Amino acid sequence: PDVSVSGSGNGSGKGLTAVAAGTVTIGNSDVFAETKLEADQVKNLVDHEVAVVGMGPVVSKNVTVDDLSLEQLKGIFSGQISNWKEVGGDDATIVVLNRKAGSGTRATFEAAVFGDEAVDFKGDAELDKSGDVQTQMGSTDNAISYLDFSHFDDSKFNAIKVEGVEPKSANVTDDSFKIWATEHMYCAKDADEATKAFLEFMLSDDVQGKLVEEQGFIPVSAMKVVKDASGKVSAK
Repeated sequence: PDVSVSGSGNGSGKGLTAVAAGTVTIGNSDVFAETKLEADQVKNLVDHEVAVVGMGPVVSKNVTVDDLSLEQLKGIFSGQISNWKEVGGDDATIVVLNRKAGSGTRATFEAAVFGDEAVDFKGDAELDKSGDVQTQMGSTDNAISYLDFSHFDDSKFNAIKVEGVEPKSANVTDDSFKIWATEHMYCAKDADEATKAFLEFMLSDDVQGKLVEEQGFIPVSAMKVVKDASGKVSAK
């Protein structure tokens, strides 16, 4: 009763930077802290893997394409493919909506599509948050972007297949669908008791057994594979 919890959605980079600086008690992130922070900052943090999130490409309602290969996604998000007719759609210029640098969703999508290849990854617009992508996708024709499964909204846009595989949680658990990330909650090693208690609650049966799936995420216990900080996937 004497504890209040407040949060804000600003992207994984800001979450990690803030918890490392001590301006927040918990920093949420779609990516491992090692990919965003210096080693001396990471050593003072404790990682709690609380869920897994699937992410995938979404297209405007007027787009007829419902399946893209990773190679086609690479072409679109690098600017080499600029018209929907090049991937089996109508003759229309592709509008690419990207997330800003620092976004964990962007980092996960970029790693899945481009791997270690250095590519100029940008779009016609770069948006701050997933909610901004939802809004923009709902009001823009011929557009493509990417979102985590929890932000899919088939009343505004269409989530599409990748390599013929549907973007569903069941396909993430065995890595059939390749675009996914572990959801982290980082705290300081010397976190106070309220912070520790909140993180224990996040890993409790009440959250893992019910709330995680209700919010569109995947319980860690459901995964048949794991992913390390380098992005390598291995059997659990």
